[in-house]
This record gives sequence, structure tokens and C-alpha cells, in this order.
Amino acid sequence: MTGSEKRGAKLTADMHPFLEGFPEGFLAAASENLRDRTFETEEVVFQEGHRAEHFYLILNGKVALEIGAPDHPRITVQTVGTREVLGWAWLVPPYRWPVDARAVKPTQALELDAFVLHRYFKLHPDIGYKFLLRLLPVIAGRLDETRMQLVDIHGV
Repeated sequence: MTGSEKRGAKLTADMHPFLEGFPEGFLAAASENLRDRTFETEEVVFQEGHRAEHFYLILNGKVALEIGAPDHPRITVQTVGTREVLGWAWLVPPYRWPVDARAVKPTQALELDAFVLHRYFKLHPDIGYKFLLRLLPVIAGRLDETRMQLVDIHGV
């Protein structure tokens, strides 16, 4: 396990902009197995190919998303910073991280347990739908930013 952690935190809607407007029942349920994580500069948050089991709410700091290929250096395709979210691969089979995530400055994040979220959304599909509606613009924006970064890198 990377980074330092504290357990036992309880989510509240004012902890992160992503949580605004979610009902107390969801926040209480999502607090199960919640970890307050601290990652030092250069520390790995998650690695490509490993099982995606968490959703991160970045409180402060910066995390680089990196890709690589055999015989090529890893490149940063995107950075995620303060008050943003990180990680959606836990939503889509085969539930594996498609990139590496590495702290590029000291980073504090709330780490939510994907199993807990899946279980809650199965019981409360209306909240799952609201969660996805909140997350989909983030995913679309990240894909577009990554495309632009790759175009920049390859000079196309």
C-alpha cells in the first residue's frame, strides 16, 4: 500500500465539490471503508493493469496520469489536481487501471471503496444514476484533454 492513511472519516457534502447535493444516506454509506490518504511527491497512487478498487476525491495536491509502451519512456497525458476526482475504471469491467497515477506534489485525497459504492448503487439506482451523471462530464473532459495532449506530443 502506498501513501499514509487514516480511517474512520465520515463524508459530508462540504468536503469536496463532487459530493454536493448527494443525500446523507449515500454519504453515510460511502463512508464505509473510507480512507483519508496522503501521497508524497513521486509516490504511486495506482498502477496500470492493477485491480481498480477505489475512487479518489482529491482534496489538495496534484497527480499525473501516465502511459507507456515497451521501449518508450512513460509520458504524462494529464494531471488531476485540487478539488478534482480520480479513477473511474472501477465502474467498467475488467476493473483494471488503464494508466499509472503518480503524485507530482504532496497530495491529500479521500479514497472511497468501489465495492461499497457498487453495493449502494445496486440498492439505490437513482443515486447511482445521479453519480454517473456527475462523473460522465469529468470522464468526457479527461478523454478530450488526453486526446489533445497526444496530438500535442505527436505534433499532428
